[in-house]
Amino acid sequence: MRYRRLRIKGGTYFFTLAVSDRSTNLLTNNIQILRESWRRCLKKHPFTTVAVVIMPEHLHAIWELPENDYDYSTRWRLIKKHFSNLIGHPKLWQKRFWEHTIRYQIDLNNHINYIHFNPVKHGYVERAVDWPYSSIHKYIRDGVISKNWGTSDKSFAYLNDLSANE
Repeated sequence: MRYRRLRIKGGTYFFTLAVSDRSTNLLTNNIQILRESWRRCLKKHPFTTVAVVIMPEHLHAIWELPENDYDYSTRWRLIKKHFSNLIGHPKLWQKRFWEHTIRYQIDLNNHINYIHFNPVKHGYVERAVDWPYSSIHKYIRDGVISKNWGTSDKSFAYLNDLSANE
């Protein structure tokens, strides 16, 4: 059976990618190389990163693709290949990745929340703001959420509260 992905030109997508050895911390230990791989791909194949979190052995991202483009697979292949080559670990990544097409604002907000809360969920930090490898810092700078958002006791407001009147 062939796996089929939904591809919408100009779509917004949530992704999860993981390394094969889930006990490693290769992604956070090599964050500069991952960032370089990301930027290199962006130059040839533009996209907008809506939200991202890099965990030690997996990452979550939301991308918005250009209106005439739906080829996220090539982008991920290039990022993964460049990163793997630079750290000298050719079989680093799991072969597939999880993709979800985002079609509604509430779905987008839920996935942004999921991304930003992920380090707390996994027990790496008590507060989402304390994780350095997350787009939460941009959301805080832009005034979208407060720096107190995302604590381990879960007493925080979700982005959905902001879009309740939409």
